Amino acid sequence: MSQTSENNKRIAKNTMFLYFRMIIIMGVSLFTSRVILKALGVTDYGVYNVVGGVVAMMGMLNSAMAVASQRYLTFELGRKDYARLKTVFSVSFSIYLLLALIFVILAETVGLWFLNAKLVIPADRMVAANWIYQFSIIAVISSLLTNPYNASIIAHEKMNAFAYVSILEGILKLGVAYLVYVFAYDKLIVYGAGIMLVSLIITAIYRQYCIVKFEECKYRWVWDKALFKELSTYSGWNLFSSVTNMASGQGVNILLNLFFGPVVNAARGLAVQIEAAIHQFFTNFYTATRPQITKYYAEGNLNNMFDLVIRSSRFSFYLMLFVAMPILLETEFVVQLWLGQVPEYVVIFTRLIILDGIINAMATPLMTTAHATGRIALYQFVLGTMAALNVPIIYLLFRWGFSPYYAFYTMIIISIIKTIARLWLVKRLINFPIMKYCKNVLFVSVGIGLLSMVLPLLIKMQLPLEGIIHFIVISIISVISSISVIYFIGMTKSERTYVKKFISEKMKLNQI
Repeated sequence: MSQTSENNKRIAKNTMFLYFRMIIIMGVSLFTSRVILKALGVTDYGVYNVVGGVVAMMGMLNSAMAVASQRYLTFELGRKDYARLKTVFSVSFSIYLLLALIFVILAETVGLWFLNAKLVIPADRMVAANWIYQFSIIAVISSLLTNPYNASIIAHEKMNAFAYVSILEGILKLGVAYLVYVFAYDKLIVYGAGIMLVSLIITAIYRQYCIVKFEECKYRWVWDKALFKELSTYSGWNLFSSVTNMASGQGVNILLNLFFGPVVNAARGLAVQIEAAIHQFFTNFYTATRPQITKYYAEGNLNNMFDLVIRSSRFSFYLMLFVAMPILLETEFVVQLWLGQVPEYVVIFTRLIILDGIINAMATPLMTTAHATGRIALYQFVLGTMAALNVPIIYLLFRWGFSPYYAFYTMIIISIIKTIARLWLVKRLINFPIMKYCKNVLFVSVGIGLLSMVLPLLIKMQLPLEGIIHFIVISIISVISSISVIYFIGMTKSERTYVKKFISEKMKLNQI
């Protein structure tokens, strides 16, 4: 069996584990969101969303270093340099400890001032908001110190670990939702404390798993000045990107709060959860393919790398389309079914955030290509600057009296421009085949998206039924339409052959 075939099988296997994980997380998340919204009320739910957003905004140090850890660990595994691998892990963990200290200082000074002086929070909920803030700080630190271990799991492509731990995480979060109802004490504080404890437990489990399974995860103090500088520089540019992307996410959340109050924050938070559930269908596939992209680069196998980037970009779009289409067509019913009510703005927010997510999902493999090279300064500067434009543009729109959903129109336009910029930048870095990408990804995806929507839209306009029956019929038609168009038009002959072979093998295994 060829190396490429083995890699494809590994990607398929890991994707299945990650989808199993996703189903658990998505089910628990959607269920608990409804329970928690009902228990807390719209205002408290909005307070939790915006306060957690402030902490997440300062946690950008976390995401910046996470990308660096994953890239360098995967790169050394691709080169099979195991001594260097141990050094990379230990130096990375030392940097995480330093980042944790910086985060605490920022959170307890600038962040605490911003929470109490600037955010629009009802006066009688400020005490609870401060408790939530402290719980969120602990949860972010916990996540920060988990990242080196998660990076090792991804680099080794042991995605089954995520699936198994997610079962426990789901059970624990269901327990938190139950406690919110049982305890007579302030429900917002109980919820925040519960989520913090879950985060600490999951961190401990991942740490122990990695120490047992992977030799490099046994931390030891190592001082490698050159590696420290390389990781810090790489992380610095990722930090710049994280800062500017946070302006596109949590920055918008704060603007919505300042101009429209916590009720609109709640609407955005609910819409983001729906999009995040859909986004998992792409993220799981992408997480399984990302290590292979970096390893191909480490091996110098650029042709296979380019082919994988193009293929993963197309399939990222297909996976998002497959799940998103029924929700885009039936958003109001989905929200009503999920929450038992339809808060103002949730429907339009959900549709616009999903569209923005589809655009970014399709372009994300290009980001991994840039990161694999290690030369990310220009890439992060250009993309980060474009992302930062969201905040001043949206601020002006709100000052001029535009409705809150114009924030998401702006984000979609910026995302399209960023995709074009990504192609140009990756071409400069590694001579990436732009025309091949446009032909096999952009043009194909637009065509597949339009063709897949035709039949469901026609039936939706003619269908006399309403309610759950209407939703089921439209969902089934959407799935059939998207699968048919993707399989017969959106896949190459070799891809169709591989899919048939993969399904056939799984069916034989189930019969044994």
